[in-house]
Amino acid sequence: MPSTVVLAPLSARSSNDPLGRRRRRRRNAAVLTALTAVLAVSAVLGVAIGPVWVAPADVVRILVGHLTGSPAEGLDLSADAIVWDVRLPRVLLGIGVGAGLAVCGAALQAMVRNLLADPYLLGINSGASSGAAATILFGVTLGLGEHALAGSAFLGALAASLLVFVVARTAGRITSVRLLLTGVAVGYALSAVTSFLVFASGSAEGARSVMFWLLGSLALAQWGGPLAALLVVVLATVLVLTFWARRLDALAIGDETAHVLGIGPTRFRTQLLVVVSLCVGVIVAASGCIGFVGLVVPHLARRLVGSAHAWAVPASALLGATFLLWADLLARMLMQPRELPIGIIAALVGAPFLLLLIRRLHPSS
Repeated sequence: MPSTVVLAPLSARSSNDPLGRRRRRRRNAAVLTALTAVLAVSAVLGVAIGPVWVAPADVVRILVGHLTGSPAEGLDLSADAIVWDVRLPRVLLGIGVGAGLAVCGAALQAMVRNLLADPYLLGINSGASSGAAATILFGVTLGLGEHALAGSAFLGALAASLLVFVVARTAGRITSVRLLLTGVAVGYALSAVTSFLVFASGSAEGARSVMFWLLGSLALAQWGGPLAALLVVVLATVLVLTFWARRLDALAIGDETAHVLGIGPTRFRTQLLVVVSLCVGVIVAASGCIGFVGLVVPHLARRLVGSAHAWAVPASALLGATFLLWADLLARMLMQPRELPIGIIAALVGAPFLLLLIRRLHPSS
């Protein structure tokens, strides 16, 4: 692996100063509280802003009314329908997708000790794209009925992650370099499969549909089992990765450190691969392929709370959710009445950040 790819470890700085640790804990707790407040305000604004403006105070009244079973009086029924049936599911989907991609990116960067890693690394997005393209272009439903698109994407994502796992595991071990290279190779191969399916179909309309899906969108959000399943999976992933914070810290420093602390690097990478693959597969099945969130957000989180994953994982979740809410808001509003794929907005923000990150790398990296 070239030295220009493998970056410095993500080790958390340790200190024997109890007072300093307490100060950092208080500061980080304050940062997480502030991020939670920003996310709550962003969610309300995400529901309020649209082609039809709904006052934030009315949004809160409608939400409280539905949650308490006491509908707000004096409000237009159309406003209630817009808030509860159209925009709120979309906002919740954005929160789940943004948080999930961000924490998976943080975990992958620790797993492969590479600051440029993100969920695209494992080829999961490419596998989901191939599954979705087969459904859109050739009507492959796999007996899933109305959930054929999401189901095919999810199965494609799982197949890709399984292929990466099988190929990367040699002599009973999975190393960072082997996992990284296998994910890149599988991703390229499955991207070629998707392109072949588009070419073979000969359908201009189908090709446009696949392209829009490949760039990501929250437009299909609606109440129901898929949204609930995504939120449950993302929440479980955040909790599991936070619980594994010390293991992630050790793995980010190096395999030798992990061994000293009694952590089996290969076994732990396998566990991480399963958790991340499941989470990203569910996300891509629901929203399509959205890049850069898992790359950009973990770096911003570490700048705010440090590199210790006990703080970086929840901070990444909150920042990722907020980032995607505003990206979706821009995607909806910039070219009304048309809607931009959210992946375009994420790339316009993420690409300059990536270039800035590369410029700031140590010359020896």
